Amino acid sequence: MSEFHEARLPARLAFGCTGGVERRTDVVTLASGHERRTSPWTQSRRRYLIATAPRPLDEIAELVAFFEARRGRLHGFRFRDPADFKSSAPSAQPSAGDQPLGNGDGVRKTFQLRKTYGAGAQAVVRTIAKPVAGTVTVAVAGVALAPGAFAVDVTTGLVTLNTAPAAGAAVSAGFAFDTPVRFDLDRLDVTLEGFAAARVTACSLVEVLV
Repeated sequence: MSEFHEARLPARLAFGCTGGVERRTDVVTLASGHERRTSPWTQSRRRYLIATAPRPLDEIAELVAFFEARRGRLHGFRFRDPADFKSSAPSAQPSAGDQPLGNGDGVRKTFQLRKTYGAGAQAVVRTIAKPVAGTVTVAVAGVALAPGAFAVDVTTGLVTLNTAPAAGAAVSAGFAFDTPVRFDLDRLDVTLEGFAAARVTACSLVEVLV
């Protein structure tokens, strides 16, 4: 049975990776020349390609061992997207006011971490299910909470406050996060580049829902 492993692919094995956001759009061209565009996906998906450059044999062996432990495509794992792994801009440090999580109602204590892309009616809200332990900060009505005033489930991204925020009080958070992915292949081909170097050809990863 497939499951998600909370192990993270070591960052050094992803140096030089390529990848990013994938969308699916169905385009129908009408007789008039106009187009009708629809998407069956409500959310985007990330794809990455790693380990295509020559690397020391020890790093290749580490990647092979990680691949084996995940049983190829069978089990998901954590991956740090080098271009999108914070609630803030890449050059800034996450802060408790970065991302809105919702408003209090005087009863609700649990909020899902999420990240908003864009603004207004066109904004896309992404669920963040794999925050990095020790990086989450939370604010209520603009006031940062003490670390002991909330708990974070780093396997789901759920934040539980000790005290329910008052009705209408804005809840926000800052955090670093990983993207849940799996290998998108069941075979790794290793090419020897020298006595102490090799490369893995086309090692692809794809984001998964958890």
